[in-house]
Amino acid sequence: MDQNTNAPQMAERKQFTEKPVAHPRAGMPVLLAVVALYAVTIAGAIASGVAIDGGTGGLWAAPVAVVCFAWICLGWILLCGLKVIHPQEALVLTLFGEYIGTLRETGFYWVNPFCSAVNPAAATRLNQSGDVAGDKDAKAVAAAAAANGKKVSLKIMTLNNNRQKINDCLGNPVEIGIAVMWRVTDTAKAVFSVDNYKEYLSLQCDSALRDIVRIYPYDVAPNVDTTGDGIADEGSLRGSSEVVAARIRDEIQRKVEQAGLEVLEARITYLAYAPEIAAVMLQRQQASAIIDARKMIVDGAVGMVEMALERLNEKQVVTLDEERKAAMVSNLLVVLCGNRDAQPVVNSGSLY
Repeated sequence: MDQNTNAPQMAERKQFTEKPVAHPRAGMPVLLAVVALYAVTIAGAIASGVAIDGGTGGLWAAPVAVVCFAWICLGWILLCGLKVIHPQEALVLTLFGEYIGTLRETGFYWVNPFCSAVNPAAATRLNQSGDVAGDKDAKAVAAAAAANGKKVSLKIMTLNNNRQKINDCLGNPVEIGIAVMWRVTDTAKAVFSVDNYKEYLSLQCDSALRDIVRIYPYDVAPNVDTTGDGIADEGSLRGSSEVVAARIRDEIQRKVEQAGLEVLEARITYLAYAPEIAAVMLQRQQASAIIDARKMIVDGAVGMVEMALERLNEKQVVTLDEERKAAMVSNLLVVLCGNRDAQPVVNSGSLY
């Protein structure tokens, strides 16, 4: 029972944290030393060959020739340990499967030539800054991957994910796209904690976008709780874009924290109703605008009728009973609220 209980604890995956490479050597002295040794070796090989050919080498010529030949064949291995680190780049190194550290400082270094650089996302190309767009130009993608090698970029990058079709909190399908500014902060977590940190970020952006967008309506809707505290507010995707983008950014950061990534900013780049309901929603907006305009016209007309009756009463221009007041109000409202200019009919007879 104890062994079964402790099994999950023993199987807990190892947590990696970035550490610098211990005592990296300067690359230029090693390069000069290898070149000098090659020059000496070539000279020694020539001298030993001449001595052996002339029969004057004695016991030293054959061993020197063997050593020179071995160095010429194997000396280049030391050159494999030379690493160049450009600004805002890092190199994650492993030695026979063991993580030994990360080179972050700009410069020319020499490390153990049997160390290998690790970056599973080196050849991954997403719709983001610094990447070759699309999969059609395979040669360009391969050339960019070869030029960058296995280095991990520490620059701030922008990810433009594809537009997503998501239902808002009222069930209306909307299309929305976001741009996410991000960078790698912990290279060890980015390389070893997830299979491919670029694809992982892209997937988490889609997931976080869906989680947040479904909370808000496209336009302001009454009695809708978008904060989760049970209190209705007036938040919407169109009217509260800054708030929505901030919540999307926080949600993405929470999801990619374990991958050693930092999300600096998220912005909504595209927002619209889905094509299948866009025409209906446009008619709805037009109807709402017409109703609001009519309401304003009616409010103004009623105010003008009230003012006219009050002025007539104050000036005592004419005395009207209730029936004629109603007729006057009706005529004024028709004139003031009509879509066309009124064409009055003049009565030449008596009002009575």
